[in-house]
Amino acid sequence: MGSAPPLLSFLLMIAAGWVHRHQLIVIEFLQAENRLLKDRLRGRRIRFTDAERALLARRAKAVGRKALLELDTIVSPGTLLRWHRRLVAQKWNYTDRRGVGRPGIMRHVSQLIVRMAQENSGWGYTRIQGALANLNHTVGRGTIANVLKRNGIEPSPERNKRRRWSTFLKAHWKVLAASDFLTVEVWTGRGW
Repeated sequence: MGSAPPLLSFLLMIAAGWVHRHQLIVIEFLQAENRLLKDRLRGRRIRFTDAERALLARRAKAVGRKALLELDTIVSPGTLLRWHRRLVAQKWNYTDRRGVGRPGIMRHVSQLIVRMAQENSGWGYTRIQGALANLNHTVGRGTIANVLKRNGIEPSPERNKRRRWSTFLKAHWKVLAASDFLTVEVWTGRGW
């Protein structure tokens, strides 16, 4: 197989030259049009929609930074290429698919935890967790600790140390009411 005949090569060169010359004329026209539009804007900014930014960004990336610097564009080449980087980054952004995170504890369960801790000062996290499990509520020890901390209730050992006198009386009221404080038993030589 030999090369193309000289006449065919010559015709291809003429056609390529004509196409190239035509493209240069189109580019010069568009550059002149852009200059006129920029003069008409007088420094005011054009607000582009997201779709327009995406279109310009794709085309700007295809042209390349070097060629963009030679052109007199409405938007700076740096801005066009930044739009393209954001467009690519947005393609890999999956935040819209994510859920809102781990579900929070229901208000009535939280109130139940606080009530159990206040009424039973000796109960720790594990005991409260067991009591909640008996009521068909599955709650972790860490969640119980967070709820109590959020409501200003200390862990079980500290709660017992700081028990108020009124709390003690309320807890032992039935026993205290049944006791007799007026009699005193004394040991004598004959016995009690």
